[in-house]
Parts: sequence; structure tokens; C-alpha cells
Amino acid sequence: MNNPLGIFDNPVFLSSVIAWALAQIIKVPAEYFRSKRINWALLLSSGGMPSSHSALMVGATYGAGLFVGFDSPVFAVIFPITMIVIYDATGVRRQAGFHAEKINLLIRELLSGDFKAEKKLREVLGHTPLEALFGVLLGLAVAQILWFLWV
Repeated sequence: MNNPLGIFDNPVFLSSVIAWALAQIIKVPAEYFRSKRINWALLLSSGGMPSSHSALMVGATYGAGLFVGFDSPVFAVIFPITMIVIYDATGVRRQAGFHAEKINLLIRELLSGDFKAEKKLREVLGHTPLEALFGVLLGLAVAQILWFLWV
């Protein structure tokens, strides 16, 4: 393939972006099965099933391992970054979501009169370990499929 940017000639980039896009798309039907409501905003939001952060980073990491080599400096650099992103998604951002949930509850309980909070805090910021696991599996699958198609 010949393109001006060379982006579509880069299987590591493609495996990460495709894994991210699929994770974002899968969130809509996953939420529908959970709540029986279609929420198109999930296409561009963080949080939810599966973790697009995990899918993107694992797609890039596993793609780098497959296409560049598991013994390469590229893999050595991207692997710890992936671990940090997954840890952040399941730890720090998830805890921030819990805090937002409690603050929203406090506002509802303390100011249940005529006062309207200007903006409710976003509660789904991070991921459960299961959401991160499905993101990891999606990233692995996309990179593996691209490797089979590419090689």
C-alpha cells in the first residue's frame, strides 16, 4: 500500500487503532444488553466494557512484539507503558469514579431542595478488572489477526 503518511503501512499502529476503535464500538451494544438503552455517546467516552485503553495499548504492545520482535527495544519500552496505562485505568481512574459517585450522592442528599447542581460529575472514569481484561483480550486478538494477515 502506498499512502503519503505511511500510516496504513504500519501494522503496529493499525493493530492499536483497530483495537481501540473496536472497543469503542463494542461499548454501545454491551451497554444496550446491560441497560436496554442505546447510548451513542459511548463511542467517544472513557470507561465501560471493554476498556479501550487496554485494547489500544495491548494492540500496540503485542503488535510490536509480533512485527518488530519481543526482544526489540520498541517492545521493551512499550510494555511498561502498557502496564502503567492498565494500572491507571483500573486503579486511579476507577477510584476517581467512585469519588465522583459519592460527591454526586452528597449533592443530591444535601441540596435536594430547589438547588440544581450545574453539572453532575462523571462517575464512569475507570475500568473494572474484567473490563480491562476484555480490552487486553481484544488488543491481543486484533494484533494476532493482523499478524496472520500481514505475514
